[in-house]
Amino acid sequence: MKLFLILWLIGFNSGLSSLPVSGQVSQTEEAKIIQLPAPETEGGKPLMQCLKLRQSNRAFSQEKLSFQTLSSLLWAANGINRPDSGKRTAPSAVNWQNIDIYLASADGLFLYDAKQQALVQILKEDIRSLTGTQDFVKTAPLNLILVADYARIPRGSNEDKLFYSANHAGYISQNVYLFCASEGLSTVVRAMINKEVLAKAMKLRPEQHIMLAQSIGYPK
Repeated sequence: MKLFLILWLIGFNSGLSSLPVSGQVSQTEEAKIIQLPAPETEGGKPLMQCLKLRQSNRAFSQEKLSFQTLSSLLWAANGINRPDSGKRTAPSAVNWQNIDIYLASADGLFLYDAKQQALVQILKEDIRSLTGTQDFVKTAPLNLILVADYARIPRGSNEDKLFYSANHAGYISQNVYLFCASEGLSTVVRAMINKEVLAKAMKLRPEQHIMLAQSIGYPK
């Protein structure tokens, strides 16, 4: 009951569906932290079937993703699959791990913290309409924004950093596609973004560069 009251007060229970028992919320002066349940790393469809089913879909229902599904989705995208080394489900040159996953939903903007398997709220405003130019992004339950941090690549030109970052973002996006194929979710990766406007709304640093966005939800 106490946890429910906390969620009601912050308005999150109206956003990403019901919170599983293992989900916990803590709030500090700096940021609201939403602890996700442990990802489900067993089961799902076989890889070859996922590849057969993989496709882009731009029609989404308004049904929200549960925290359990969201946790498994983010882990599949770029979660830690080798805790001893901190390495991820997506490849990263020199283990730079310079891609951050932001989530835009009706409840605001969040940053995925893979080390804690948690979400950090960045904004309370709904900025989904800024994550792309197509009409469906405004109402898609979830829009991921893949942001490259050039500061984490210590060598090379900006052209080199763009090359590596684009590859890293592509790997993560494909992981999302395969997870969605396994779970019966619709998704589409997008590059039609006013990146300057979105970066300003997200309060990104100059070293941070938006690479891609990806809408996710249940089929309409």
